[in-house]
Amino acid sequence: MKRDDIINSLKERSSIKYHQNVVRMGIPEHNSIGVSTGEVRKLAKKINKHIPAYEAHELGFSLWQSGYHEAKLLAVLLMDPVETNETDIERLMQEVYSWDLCDHVCKNLIILQPKFQEYIYKWCDDTKTYYKRAAFCLMAASCVPSNKVQVTREDIDDYLHIIRKHADDERTHVKKATSWALREIGKKDADLLERVLILAHELHNSPSKHERWVGRHALKELENLVSVDERQRLISSQTKMGKSAGKSL
Repeated sequence: MKRDDIINSLKERSSIKYHQNVVRMGIPEHNSIGVSTGEVRKLAKKINKHIPAYEAHELGFSLWQSGYHEAKLLAVLLMDPVETNETDIERLMQEVYSWDLCDHVCKNLIILQPKFQEYIYKWCDDTKTYYKRAAFCLMAASCVPSNKVQVTREDIDDYLHIIRKHADDERTHVKKATSWALREIGKKDADLLERVLILAHELHNSPSKHERWVGRHALKELENLVSVDERQRLISSQTKMGKSAGKSL
């Protein structure tokens, strides 16, 4: 399968609605095709059924270089985590220009690397917006059971220390990822929720408006978490399942 054929397939799936959505996120109009993430995932599955992993990996980098936003999203889904090395990841991160692309690369490729936590410790001190966001995105992703990542209590201790240290960042895309990481940690179990609530309240009462923002937005969800027998971790009491079967903590 050739890159141009796949670009044409993406264009066939485009819509004005999704094109406008992409442009609103700050993606230049000429780099947007206008395809939903769901359609991108369907196309990725179709491609992966017809070509071997090593070819899909090479095709992924070719699509990434096309400049189209949706082609970059598709590229990440085609890349083989086993074949992806540190040089590849750095190459991708250097060209990340939006929060959704940052999260997409982290949740679908970097989190699958055996040493993904090294990027957390490396990037949390980075001055570049999307590198720093990536550190918190990886924290959040590592706490989601579906990613099948083993996170120890020592790892969580490190995460909470990093969050406390960096919660004063003024950049919106970093603040949102920081709050996201805090919330995902709190959802793991009741003991961690207690620790996270203490930190969230501390941030909420901080003299720093940026720390207050992180704490306030985290508490909106953390204070409404309940335990459900059918679920491995805590969920919001505002969800259908939470309302019907949730147990207050």
